[in-house]
Amino acid sequence: MRRREFVALISGAAVISSIAAWAQQSERPRLIGALIPSRDDRDPLPQAYASAFLQRLRELGWIEVRTFSVEYRWSEPRPERYAEIAAEFVRLNVDVIVTLGSVAQSVKQVTSDIPIVFMVGIDPVGSGLVASLAKPGGNVTGLSVQASELAGKRIEILREIVPQLRRLGILFDGGSHQAVVEVGEIQAAAHRLDLETAPVEIRRAEDIGSAFQGLNGRADALYAVVESLIAFNRVRILTTALSEKLPMIFGDQDFVRAGALVSYGPNYLDLFRHSADLVDRILRGAKPGDIPVEQPTKFELAINLTTAKALGLTLPPSLLARADLVVE
Repeated sequence: MRRREFVALISGAAVISSIAAWAQQSERPRLIGALIPSRDDRDPLPQAYASAFLQRLRELGWIEVRTFSVEYRWSEPRPERYAEIAAEFVRLNVDVIVTLGSVAQSVKQVTSDIPIVFMVGIDPVGSGLVASLAKPGGNVTGLSVQASELAGKRIEILREIVPQLRRLGILFDGGSHQAVVEVGEIQAAAHRLDLETAPVEIRRAEDIGSAFQGLNGRADALYAVVESLIAFNRVRILTTALSEKLPMIFGDQDFVRAGALVSYGPNYLDLFRHSADLVDRILRGAKPGDIPVEQPTKFELAINLTTAKALGLTLPPSLLARADLVVE
């Protein structure tokens, strides 16, 4: 090979290598929009969920700043605010939006193009989020927690704790379709167990006080339907329930860590962590409409002994033996 041809070959290879390196470096990091119903980023509960999500993305090979970044938006549980944030994500041209099931309904109304992954959805088919669990279609997929499978079990747990249970209060956000669906499942399960129900709805934080007043003398225990409004005001709800000597059950063990008596449901940290797997598939080219909505297969029982003592309750040893988490 002549020297001139050799130099030309080397120069050409160098140019090709430089172009490839430039192309790799110029590809922008994938942008994730995270809409979290919370007062701000100092709330430890959503922070824990966000950390679990990020840790799983790192395990899947994503590198912050270099290959992806997250735009967080914290919002009070107001549908109009969700729509505003979704519109902002559209302007930012995010690659995927991550949020909760109830919030996803507002986001979907803003964009039918950007993929949406919901974490914790109750009846996503009935609410119109997806066409079916197996084939969601459209731009939405996520993780579902079907209330019909859990309502009866939670009531049975309450009856073990409160044997004299005859009247069950139900606290829920009346503005949430998913919460309303779960209330129907709770009432059906309570009817099968010959229990009376006293549903009380709230639509804003200011309704909490009157809701508890409406339950005065009408409930032996209270079932709270966990949604963004309930989670956002959990401290006030738990404090009021304790002052009223009212045992409460939730679907999220983080409420038990915060002072609730008992919970039964999936591990929400695991759900948020697993949602990163769905985001990973979308960022690598999968269409959300082709990714089946998944459901948890493991459910955990959590009990707060300090709260039980404050309520004057003696918990059955058999129940404590089944608990996955006991807070003392």
